[in-house]
Amino acid sequence: LCLFSLGVCGDEFSVLRSPQSVVFRDGSWPIPGERIPDVAALSMGFSVDEDLSWPGLAVGDLFHRPRATVLVTVKGVDKLALPVKRISYPIENAVPFSLDSVANAIHTLFSEETPVVLQLAPSEERVYMVGKANSVFEDLSVTLRQLRNRLFQDNSILSSLPLNSLSRNNEVDLLFLSELQVLHDIASLLSRHKHLAKDHSPDLYSLELAGLEEVGKRYGEDSQQYKDASQILVDSLQKFADEMFNLYGGNAVVEVVAVKAFNSPLTRKTRSILQSSQSETENPYNLAYPYNYNYSVIFNIILWMMIGLALAVIVISYNLWNMDPGYDSIIYRMTNQKIRMD
Repeated sequence: LCLFSLGVCGDEFSVLRSPQSVVFRDGSWPIPGERIPDVAALSMGFSVDEDLSWPGLAVGDLFHRPRATVLVTVKGVDKLALPVKRISYPIENAVPFSLDSVANAIHTLFSEETPVVLQLAPSEERVYMVGKANSVFEDLSVTLRQLRNRLFQDNSILSSLPLNSLSRNNEVDLLFLSELQVLHDIASLLSRHKHLAKDHSPDLYSLELAGLEEVGKRYGEDSQQYKDASQILVDSLQKFADEMFNLYGGNAVVEVVAVKAFNSPLTRKTRSILQSSQSETENPYNLAYPYNYNYSVIFNIILWMMIGLALAVIVISYNLWNMDPGYDSIIYRMTNQKIRMD
């Protein structure tokens, strides 16, 4: 079944670096695409709404959780030629996902410490920075114009990166290279503020790269430009993973999701004024809503508490009914002694 899933599911979830406290088992177990945020949450020690019955992630050390999680999503390719040391799993039902739930958990538990939360998609000019990320990454290029100008500066990656068949004059190639520049700048800015990687609050980095997909659409997946871009991306990702892992003192999880194409567009849940009428049409038989995962816990707490209180009332009532006032009650004994003394 695992081999069959590997043949059907071309997309891949890879773990480049992880500390000893987070244990990923080596195997070919397919992971549902919608549960990737739950894997990130569980690896950081947070709870999830639904139990994850996926054997790829072991329990690990509960008292030493990673200080950072870095998740890079690469669109346009189902598998990257990453180093052999990595651990990879096939993705089943690759649907769009977001790490908003993980970010909310970090804000809720570490609101006073203002951790670093950075979610960035350079091709869509979509950025979300909260906490200390606002001050650390304020100079980070996020728009396409800023990224283009950043590439032609003296300390950009163009001076050290072998372009091979890629061109500096093509917009598609510049988009791909600008995403690699973002990876370099994140690690560079974080190295200037190393104290952020040593605090007690966990950090979250979520990056979405679509430049390789645009290169494949422009030149074709069999072209030399696409092959060179894939190799450059693999080298940049491995370098970025090593830098982030070392900056956090070996206590960070770096993951890569390679997706050829998502099955459905990303939609966010919103409330509507017609929500009550829609629920009536979807539930014509007036069935009860399904219980959540906290039902069994609350039921056991209330049940055993009521049983304990009932037993306590029975024992106390029995002792009071069979009590001898002359010997068991301190009130009568004190009163008798007082009368005898008088």
